[in-house]
Amino acid sequence: MCSFDKDKGPGRLMKKGLTLILIGHINFIFGAIVHGSVLRHISKPSQHISTEYTVANIISVTSGLLSIASGIIAIVVSRNLHEFKLQIGLLISSFLNTLLSAACFTGLLLAICVTVARNGKGLLFGCNDTVVPINARSPISPHCAFDTTRIYDTTLALWIPCAVLSAAETGLSLWCFIVGLALRGLAPCGNSYIKEQLKEEAECSPHSRRLIEQPLNPEA
Repeated sequence: MCSFDKDKGPGRLMKKGLTLILIGHINFIFGAIVHGSVLRHISKPSQHISTEYTVANIISVTSGLLSIASGIIAIVVSRNLHEFKLQIGLLISSFLNTLLSAACFTGLLLAICVTVARNGKGLLFGCNDTVVPINARSPISPHCAFDTTRIYDTTLALWIPCAVLSAAETGLSLWCFIVGLALRGLAPCGNSYIKEQLKEEAECSPHSRRLIEQPLNPEA
């Protein structure tokens, strides 16, 4: 898990970064569509707020943005493995994104389970159920202030891919975090010698050799 090849590792890190950016964009778009066009009716202050739905979508959108940022940092690090600040940035961003993506996956999974168990009742907050019982899966819709056509199917069709993408974000961010540990030589990746290899490579660079071989100026 902690192995990072100095030759092939940067290319793999760049691919993981590009994948994170792509997944982050898709997850952000899906979360924005669900929250903006499907669930905005049950998130108004004048109505009952469905906490599990609102929180799950906010975390989904935030996770997408952080995944994009983490992917950009991973790509920059792959081209500058010696930079201390970039290594720390990779550690922090990938760690936070791992936690947030895992929370996003858990929240979306909870929202999906609650929606299926209640037959989409939480998606129809604010509707009049005096005549027709509230059931998002029923062909007969209750009186609502918004269009309920296929709201149940649309929400689940977007939530399920978001959950899968969040799980992928978690795995990719965890891999980037382990790479950051290996680059810094931190536990449990202290046995990785990539840090020493990079240090030796930096000391043997042409610029470093010129500084070492440059004679001292006696007049200075």
